[in-house]
Amino acid sequence: MRSRMLRLAALAVAGTLVVTGCANRGGSETASGENFPEKDLTLVVHAAAGGGSDLTARTLAKELEADLGRSIVVENRTGGGGRVGLTYLKGRPADGYSIGFIPVEVAMLGHQGADIAPEQFTVLGQVMNAPATLSVPTNSPYQSLDDLLAAAKREPGTITVSNSGAGAIWEAATLALGEAAGATFKPVPYDGGAPAVAAGVSGEVQAVMAGVSESAAAAGNNQLRILAVLAPERVSSLPEVPTAKEQGVDVVIGGWGLMGAPAGLPDEVRQRLADAVRKAASSEAFKDVMTKAGNTPLATSPDEASQFAQTEYDRFGQIYG
Repeated sequence: MRSRMLRLAALAVAGTLVVTGCANRGGSETASGENFPEKDLTLVVHAAAGGGSDLTARTLAKELEADLGRSIVVENRTGGGGRVGLTYLKGRPADGYSIGFIPVEVAMLGHQGADIAPEQFTVLGQVMNAPATLSVPTNSPYQSLDDLLAAAKREPGTITVSNSGAGAIWEAATLALGEAAGATFKPVPYDGGAPAVAAGVSGEVQAVMAGVSESAAAAGNNQLRILAVLAPERVSSLPEVPTAKEQGVDVVIGGWGLMGAPAGLPDEVRQRLADAVRKAASSEAFKDVMTKAGNTPLATSPDEASQFAQTEYDRFGQIYG
């Protein structure tokens, strides 16, 4: 399994796949795009408030409200490394009033026994990529990645590393890092990146694997020390933090995020929402927040994003199969 996780890392590299294609899942006769939206919307987030997914969703919600002319209520439904939120979203009426942030786990969880797959959603566009970071509390005795890896090698399975949930991308990142370095960590799951970071700050765990946007704030407040970015190159928001590869560990892994809704959205409603999402993700306000957080903002079409998600799902199937 751990060797598979290492191969998985290469599939989740931010910005490495260029895909084209199309997907159209209309068909509901109970909703019309003519006057949509006629009431407020709910935006479902699979992770806890304060994390990278939540930051992305809430930033987009503000931009979407201006375009759609309706309030958007962000609803955090956490648990199961994304299972709870994604399961809830796919079961909502396909009328356009329930939308959601769809993370990389939509391509992973179905191969781990969950009834979750990209085709269960109407994809509206890809909005971001996010590299992983490895951090320790500022009072940690581990001053560098080498220090932490040496400890994990001396006592395999004893160095606790928090992540955003069992089976989720940051657990995969932890296992991939250990595999690449010849070390064994003890992953500790939480319901999202924010509580995973909080566990590191409080000393519940010895290290934290999370996205840049989740760890950078704590590092800025001198609560965490970031040892490495698991990206192809250093990120602009953390220019002083070296990549794992710079430090001799060749591993690159990150997450990504789409916006979507339940499958079966009527074509007109889908197009209205997709246009709004692309406009919101292209806004200077959204791009500024994402860039400062260390993420890569994107604004792809529904067709591109749908094919991207399906391609990722198929590739993760080869890993888990």
